[in-house]
This record gives sequence, structure tokens and C-alpha cells, in this order.
Amino acid sequence: MNRLFVVNKPIFRTSNGYMGYVKRKYNTKKVGFSGTLDPFATGCLIVATGQYTKLFQYLNKTPKSYNATLWLGANSPSLDIEQVDSIKEVVPFPKEKIEEVLLSLKGELTYYPPKFCAKKINGKRAYELARAGEKVELKTITSTIYDIKLINYNHPFVHFEAKVSEGTYIRSLGSLIADMLEVDGTLSSLHRIHEGQFYYADEKALDPFTHLALPSNIYTGEEEYMELGKKLSVEYFETKEDGVYLIETSNFFSIIEILDETVKYRFNRIPKFEEI
Repeated sequence: MNRLFVVNKPIFRTSNGYMGYVKRKYNTKKVGFSGTLDPFATGCLIVATGQYTKLFQYLNKTPKSYNATLWLGANSPSLDIEQVDSIKEVVPFPKEKIEEVLLSLKGELTYYPPKFCAKKINGKRAYELARAGEKVELKTITSTIYDIKLINYNHPFVHFEAKVSEGTYIRSLGSLIADMLEVDGTLSSLHRIHEGQFYYADEKALDPFTHLALPSNIYTGEEEYMELGKKLSVEYFETKEDGVYLIETSNFFSIIEILDETVKYRFNRIPKFEEI
């Protein structure tokens, strides 16, 4: 079965662990997901089964939006409620101060990812090293904060919404807010609202070919050549410039790459979407 859909990941389940439930529900062995959510986080998680798992890297998944709650006064090495080790009383801030800090984060932002993250260091996940008490040194990353706004401030909890580029760590964003307020702080909740055009809608099956961040090209040669995976000539494509393209035939889709007038298959014979 080939299916692309969005699940609403529950709290305190790893993204990978939740796939066991998805496999049983849809009676499938091959399942994958895109955009890992932390165990304490909930919300939009893009899932695919069958051959559609090959399409994740081509999906249009940005910008992403999140609702988050920052707990002022709480400290956690993981920057979330899973490892809170101290709680201090914090004097309330004027609402205007909170809004000023949030507004200052809009635009390009360079920062360190959380030590408890899935980035690899010498072949091991950073969170594995951090949990083992080993030293974790990560390089800075740059994200774009398209928009960030205060939803509600009910001291000591700051509820905010952020629209960000792919790969942004909202836990780090919460930590930066706390640092600018000169207090401890950790996220107590995190909910992903959407990724690009992907929203949770009762796990409705989606047509992946309307969500690909790829330009279309037209193949004018014999479809049988493509169906059999034979070598293709650039002269049979309407667009001959270098690039990666989506090709539609009568029965299937293919993704090809044109480079220096040479055509290569990225993926071939991907079944067309059928409403399930």
C-alpha cells in the first residue's frame, strides 16, 4: 500500500516508536516519517507507507508553525519537561517586555542546537552522548524565524506561536527567550501545527504529487523506455536545463535528474495516487 498522510503524534511517544502503531493500524511493514518530533512534543507528523517513503526529501515542508509554552524559572538540561532539575520563583515581567523579546528574534537567527538532539557526532546521536554524561559539542546553525508572537502570558508560563524554516529547534528558541529575560526557562509543551501545506486532517490520504517541491517536465519519447528503466536522451525532454524534475506518464510518475545533458533516474515507476 502506498499512502501519504499526517498523524497527530501523542505526547511522550517517540516519533519512531509511534510508527509501530501506524504499521498495525494500516497493516503495512514499510512505513517512514519526516521531521522528528521530540517525545514531549505533539502534533503534525508526516507519514508515508510503501514506495511513497522515497518522496520525503522532495516534499514541500516549509515553513513550519508551532505552538509552545515556555516555563519561566524551570531549568532542564534537555530544554523540555523530561529532565527538569530545578524550579525557581521568578518575578513577573511586563507583558510588553515579553513581546519585545519575542519580536527581537524575527529574521535570521544563529544559535546552538540543544545537546539533547538527533544530530550525529562521530556516528552517535547527540542525545545518546548527553544521556550518557559525555561531552557534547555542536556547531551553530542558522534558522529563519518568519514570525513569532505572544499568544498568552500567564506567569510563569509564556505561550507563543512561531513560524520557522525547516530544521529550527523550538527548544533552543525557548532557551534564547529565557536567556534574554535573564532567567531559567524550559519548554513545558510543544505542538507542531503544520509543515508547509501538511496539516493533520484525520489521517486523510494525500496526493504526494501535489505536495512536491519539484518542477514538472514533459517526456516526449516512448513511455515504454521509461517504464523499463532504459537509458533516456535529454532531447526527448521539453526542458533540457540541469535540474531535478517530476515526470508524469500514463500509469506512473518518475523523478529524473538532468546534469550536463545526461539523464539519470532518481526514482522510477512511482505509482500514481489513488484515493484510499
